[in-house]
Parts: sequence; structure tokens; C-alpha cells
Amino acid sequence: MGILSNIFHKIFPSSHPAVQPTSTQAVPPASMQSAGVAPGAPTQAAVPPPAAPMEQVDVEAILSGMPQSQSLNWRTSIVDLLKLLNLDSSLQSRKELAHELDYTGDTSDSASMNIWLHRQVMNKLAANGGKVPADLKD
Repeated sequence: MGILSNIFHKIFPSSHPAVQPTSTQAVPPASMQSAGVAPGAPTQAAVPPPAAPMEQVDVEAILSGMPQSQSLNWRTSIVDLLKLLNLDSSLQSRKELAHELDYTGDTSDSASMNIWLHRQVMNKLAANGGKVPADLKD
């Protein structure tokens, strides 16, 4: 599980689609034979049902309601955001998150990387059903 996934698990409820594992279910050959499908025969993938509208989660309310939220500057600092979520905020962890999010800048320039990371995490939260204040995302 990646760092971004850990962030999602700390903010979104366990029933939220953003924290649900995504896996493709393959039909084993034995099941295909018992279903009357010849080995090597082309199979049609099952079409998933239409997705229900994604429930919006108020990220600001959740983070503001956490213990230590008043003493940490989670609104602008990726380090404080990770600390608030009880996740590893070390430089190595942030570099891993940067790699996970395809950061193309210089990871030795931690100030620039941190600003970029915070913005990207907020964008990812918003893209996955989080209600994030406009000033915290692109």
C-alpha cells in the first residue's frame, strides 16, 4: 500500500470508493470448463454495474476535528498533514510520496517538493471524492 493510499485510509471512511481495493477478477480455467467454455476460447469480460455517485467527504472538517489539528499547520505543510494523520513525515517518506505522485523536480530541494506534494495530495483527495477548500488545490 502506498503513502497516498495510507492518507486516503486515514481520511475517507472504509466504505468510500477511494479506499476500496481494486482488483480484476479472472475466471479460472476450471470454472470456465464447468461453465461450458472451451479452454482457449475467447471470453467476454463482465461489465461492472454503473457506479453510484461518489459520496463527498469534507476533508477540512475531518482534519480540523482531529486532535492536534490546532497545533499543526496541515493546511499548508505536507509534514504537518502527515503528522496529523499519524503517518511517517520523514524526508525519505516524502520522497517516496513524490515518486508515487510522479514528481519530476529535484527531491533534494525539499521546500519546493513539499509545496508540490501538499498541493498534489489535496488535488488527489478532491479527485477521489474529497471536498477540499479551493485555496488548497489547483
